Amino acid sequence: MLITFSDFTSIPVFWLQIALALPAEGIAAIWVLLILLIAGVVNRFADKPEIVRKIVHIGTGNVILIAWWLDIPASVGITASILASAITLLSYRLPILPGINSVGRQSLGTFFYSVSFGILVAWFWYLQQPHYAALGILVMTWGDGLAALIGQRFGKHKYKVFGTEKSWEGSLTMMLVGYVVSSLILVGTQGNSWQTWAISLIVAVIATALEAVSFLGIDNLTVPLGSAALAFFLSNLVLSY
Repeated sequence: MLITFSDFTSIPVFWLQIALALPAEGIAAIWVLLILLIAGVVNRFADKPEIVRKIVHIGTGNVILIAWWLDIPASVGITASILASAITLLSYRLPILPGINSVGRQSLGTFFYSVSFGILVAWFWYLQQPHYAALGILVMTWGDGLAALIGQRFGKHKYKVFGTEKSWEGSLTMMLVGYVVSSLILVGTQGNSWQTWAISLIVAVIATALEAVSFLGIDNLTVPLGSAALAFFLSNLVLSY
């Protein structure tokens, strides 16, 4: 029997027992399960597929903070990314996660979202600088997520990039949120300096440009990877002087 998204509202007790048995990993697992539960309830009682998708998009993205702060091993994040990527690919053919993928347009965004998580964890956990992975994921999670919601609700001034319609209101939201996220992480880890604020601004501008080019949901890969890589290389360039 196929598992539908609404089935996530019935969380098996043994999953919670497993989660509680692993302190750091358990907290991350419980967080993800909670987000899926909330999204499942919304999906069941409201016909708002885009809202459901953004609940999952924004909510699960924050697990990167738990992984960073609790020093969860890279192997856990990479394994979770591989499993999530496989499930999302399968869900494009089978109705496993209709609440996430049924957004009325052709998109591989959910798959790219899962892949980006694994790449960033593998890259920056290896370098022992996980805050860059968190920066990349959260710029996408909060920036792209809120940009879509604001753009749909208040976007009056439209523009097109490669046939994809965007709004200036959404793009400005993306830039502002990207700047706030980048600043909070970089100032918190590298100190308060004009160089840090400048790097955050550059990251926000480039992330917004990458989000604008979002055919097939590719921005869920380019935004986190581009943001993290740019912040990493610019920071290392500045710190080397």
